[in-house]
Amino acid sequence: MAKEKILSEIKEAEDNAHKMVDDGNKRKNDRIASARAEAREIIKQAEVDAQKSAQSAMKSAEESIASDKAKIIENGASEAKSIASSASSNVDEAVNIIINEFERAIHA
Repeated sequence: MAKEKILSEIKEAEDNAHKMVDDGNKRKNDRIASARAEAREIIKQAEVDAQKSAQSAMKSAEESIASDKAKIIENGASEAKSIASSASSNVDEAVNIIINEFERAIHA
């Protein structure tokens, strides 16, 4: 009988060991699944954050470009006014030179 009891205890110990291994494997698989799900969430959040950051950078760049464009247009308009004013003041002189050349050509 002692043999049967020893064999029974060995079998029970083996069953417990198998159960512990199975439980350990299940916990390992659960942790892996949980870690993968967490990693997917982190990646998803990182993509959302990257998209927001890209949109913010794009908006900032567009505002900067609009500001630069306005300055260029303003400087161009100012320069055009200056050229027009300069040209306008030279019209009388140009007319006089043309008349003088015309008169010189007639009298020659």
